[in-house]
Amino acid sequence: MTNDKFFVIDNLKVNYGSIQAVKGISLDVKKGEIVTILGANGAGKTTTLRAISGLEKVKDGSIYFKGEDITKIPSHNVVKKGITHSPEGRRVFGTLTVEENLWLGTYTKKTFDKEMLNWVYELFPRLKERRKQLAGTLSGGEQQMLAIGRALMNSPEMLLLDEPSLGLAPLLVKAIFKVIKEISEEGVTVLLVEQNAKAALKLADRGYVLEVGHIALEGSSDELLTSEKVQEAYLGKKKEN
Repeated sequence: MTNDKFFVIDNLKVNYGSIQAVKGISLDVKKGEIVTILGANGAGKTTTLRAISGLEKVKDGSIYFKGEDITKIPSHNVVKKGITHSPEGRRVFGTLTVEENLWLGTYTKKTFDKEMLNWVYELFPRLKERRKQLAGTLSGGEQQMLAIGRALMNSPEMLLLDEPSLGLAPLLVKAIFKVIKEISEEGVTVLLVEQNAKAALKLADRGYVLEVGHIALEGSSDELLTSEKVQEAYLGKKKEN
């Protein structure tokens, strides 16, 4: 595996018991890109991110980060390598304050990064306003901001985002996606799993469409936005007779 590839998945297979959730997918992400993975529920999107993070056991295939095989390393070491994960459903610690949740994002570091905390507060001023508030009392949108902020606290080179727009009002979705763009512009590579195909493709450089564990389509965002198959399945446009 050469070092010119920033992030590569090669023939990845992941099983849940006897069910094959991911059936031999291959994809790559270049440094500095935003790449999105689209697909319906059950397509294997979340499983793919969890396999990258070391949270799901890989049945077969390989995952490479900066030329190094990270397929079988424990999740805390994946974080140390520079990949962090903002999971589906936010998973914030409701009985801790906003700032305590953010501190937890630095658990693999020896020192607390005040500069990174300030950057997170610049990206999400609402979190700064509520820094002493219990995370469980935040709105859904604020909890999503907190989950992304916590993932950023480890100064990642690559950020995995799982359904950041899920359950949010359209205005909040727009705000979250604007911040993801800002994060990318600061040099963080982003792999984004999304059901909101239109918003994801407007933001991303490239995309992959997963269908029941296989990659059904791949291409630039423009190519996928104009694909009849994507328009019918994910953008609500009917094919003309």
